[in-house]
Amino acid sequence: MASLRSIRAGLSRSYQSLNTIGRDGNDNEGLYDRSSTTDWIGVDNLKRKNANKPFSVIKNAMARVSRNKHSSASRISVILRDLDDEWTINEDPSEGNSFLRKLRSSSRMPSSIAVPAEQASLLGTMPSDALDDIELRHVQLSVSNSRSLSEDGSTGSKETVDTQHGPITVAVTGDTSKPVILTYHDLGLNHVTNFQAFFLYPEMRNILNNFCIVHVNAPGQEEGAPTLPEGYVYPTMEELSETITCVKNHFHLRTFIGFGVGLGANILARYATKYPCDVDALVLVNCSSTQAGWIEWGYQKLNIRHLRSGTMTTGTVDYLLWHHFGKREECNQDLVTVYRQHFEKALNATNLGLLVDSYIRRTDLGIVRELDPNKKKDVRMIRCQVLNITANHSPHIEDTVTFNGRLDPTLATWMKIQDCGLVIDEAPGKVVEAFRLFLQGQGYAVSGSRRSSAVSIGEGKSC
Repeated sequence: MASLRSIRAGLSRSYQSLNTIGRDGNDNEGLYDRSSTTDWIGVDNLKRKNANKPFSVIKNAMARVSRNKHSSASRISVILRDLDDEWTINEDPSEGNSFLRKLRSSSRMPSSIAVPAEQASLLGTMPSDALDDIELRHVQLSVSNSRSLSEDGSTGSKETVDTQHGPITVAVTGDTSKPVILTYHDLGLNHVTNFQAFFLYPEMRNILNNFCIVHVNAPGQEEGAPTLPEGYVYPTMEELSETITCVKNHFHLRTFIGFGVGLGANILARYATKYPCDVDALVLVNCSSTQAGWIEWGYQKLNIRHLRSGTMTTGTVDYLLWHHFGKREECNQDLVTVYRQHFEKALNATNLGLLVDSYIRRTDLGIVRELDPNKKKDVRMIRCQVLNITANHSPHIEDTVTFNGRLDPTLATWMKIQDCGLVIDEAPGKVVEAFRLFLQGQGYAVSGSRRSSAVSIGEGKSC
């Protein structure tokens, strides 16, 4: 019987992987399964003193070595020393020479030793142990809540303001002694569905801490509004702009920053043209300055016919989605679905038909771009700073370009935001950043201070 010490010299020079044993053409029928420790050191030639579990000694030895910080050579020496106490090898010259040839022809350590202890500890198992399948339990997907157009109370307290064209609903947030941002909504929407989500955007909320927000609704467009009475004459676009004067006087606002979308942008532009001293600045999204074209007039006339009968048809819903999103297939489909459901179920069709009819009968703003300083005071134009915003999927890009061409270039900024249609819902971060810089350009310190002359209590101011 020969000791394993006789082969240590061979181990110090070369090693062989478990998976390469038997590739030299030798008969492997007597080898154990290669999925565990196989004929690395000629197991068929080894006889354990007690014949139970022939691989337990090797595995235990490797596990002890892996826990210690030994070099590769010292690990082999320790393993052999442990094996030498419990194993003997038959002194058969032919088998011994074959065994040493296998060891010397190898260029790699046994695969069970090649796993560092650090890796094994991270895996939660020792190198000598087989990896078990892990079953993941109680794994749940985190899905954000769907977008909702329902009122959550964040838009402030609502008040009814009487105007010469009937009562309107106005929502106010904050102290009216602060600078005021006055909003006006688009077709098929109201102050909640148009502005609530945008004003809840975190960066926007930081800005709004320094302002009072006043949301104005067109007659009969607020949430849960009753159907307007039979024979009610709906105000024209010019008359709708006059209702802002009633809101301004009701809350004793001196001036405000207008924020309008679509129809609301047109109304605020009319008001700023007529009362330039009451408006500090305008942020207008998808603003049209011209009359309705023949195609728009034709589509809307067909829609009005159904709406006035209290019916919201698929064609009307599709037209409203086109009005807000433009290229719907390129926009956020979740938002498109939410707005589709809102238009189908939550609108008062009769009241909306009256507003749409007023919008398609709108007159041209009649503003011009006058560059001669001596002639500016005699022409009709918007005299405050204007941030003119649109989106690249919006159907109103040409309208905003035309509108921009009629503004004083020293007072106007045109902005087209990419990859969206309904810009304040699909890209609120970009709109908020543009709005913040716009306010700073007007002299407002978003961090907390404000222009002392921006807002005060009173019936108005002289120009």
